[in-house]
Amino acid sequence: MIETQDFEIIRKSETSISEIDFANLPFGRVFSDHMLIAQYSKGSWSRPTIKPYGDINISPAMSAIHYGQSIFEGLKAFKSDNGETLVFRPDMNWERMNNSAQRLCMPKIPKEYFIDGIKQLVSLDQAWVPEDPSCSLYIRPFMFATDPFLGVKPSETYTFMIITSPVGPYYAKPLHLKVETEYTRAAMGGVGFAKAAGNYGSAMLPAKLAQDKGIDQLIWTDAKEHKYIEEAGTMNMMVVIDGKLLTAPLTSTILPGVTRDSFLTLAREAGYPVEERKVSVAELIDAQENGTLEEVFGVGTAATIAQVEKLTFQDNTYNLAPISTREISVKIGQLLLDIKKGNVNDSRGWNMTV
Repeated sequence: MIETQDFEIIRKSETSISEIDFANLPFGRVFSDHMLIAQYSKGSWSRPTIKPYGDINISPAMSAIHYGQSIFEGLKAFKSDNGETLVFRPDMNWERMNNSAQRLCMPKIPKEYFIDGIKQLVSLDQAWVPEDPSCSLYIRPFMFATDPFLGVKPSETYTFMIITSPVGPYYAKPLHLKVETEYTRAAMGGVGFAKAAGNYGSAMLPAKLAQDKGIDQLIWTDAKEHKYIEEAGTMNMMVVIDGKLLTAPLTSTILPGVTRDSFLTLAREAGYPVEERKVSVAELIDAQENGTLEEVFGVGTAATIAQVEKLTFQDNTYNLAPISTREISVKIGQLLLDIKKGNVNDSRGWNMTV
């Protein structure tokens, strides 16, 4: 780790925290006092600077705008009952961000910039971590290409930043999902496994079409046949059929979620049968119709565990098993949340204390 003195720290003269209603936090619209920024040029990174949150100047010809070299991560800091601030598994986010960078032909981010950068930034704005147990401080590291050049080639300059945002729950209620059989989120060999900004932009139209019909989000299916379920909205998708926890295997179309990995680890340790394999839409619908579909839920950093109460496929809408009857998602989801908040022993060392 680099030392604190190796960061340039410019403190905001007066905090804005008194302007924030922490009892009514929206998701992703309120930002803390400070941000981190570092520049990449001529093959090396500049000294990181933590400075007051604010707008940045960019060129209209900036290559990220025109050619899409833009990636990001998302993780959370929680306030424990004893007052500690805990950040969940930042090492995994750093590794995944560098995998995204490699796929989009971008430079790797040094671990100390990412991990110690988060630690210094969250420490400086620790008062912004909500006390409410249903809330958290969302941490958004991101990198984008900055060459002022209209030509299709990798940029030679980049900006890495981290901003933070106190947030409430991402989903306020159980979800109604539709199985998508026309539009595609990701194809084999593409960038579906990366947290590339373009993945989310291309998903907005089909999601809006569904939302216009009263559906919350989509279950994405494979690009070739629309036969197998992949992700759910912006989350990894999980189902429980006849007592078995099932989720799609990691391929180039599936984001390797930190929550996904953590949930599967805890479920296996609890003795639940887990299978990472292809699950067809036909298998899902058959299980619902024969009464063996016990749980459908999404897992992700923003949502943690998002229960699904309704499922639409073609012209049929199914009411799924009551959430009160669901064992695995409720039990493991609560255990995962307890670990994140320091309520139980973190035997795996997943939390970083700020």
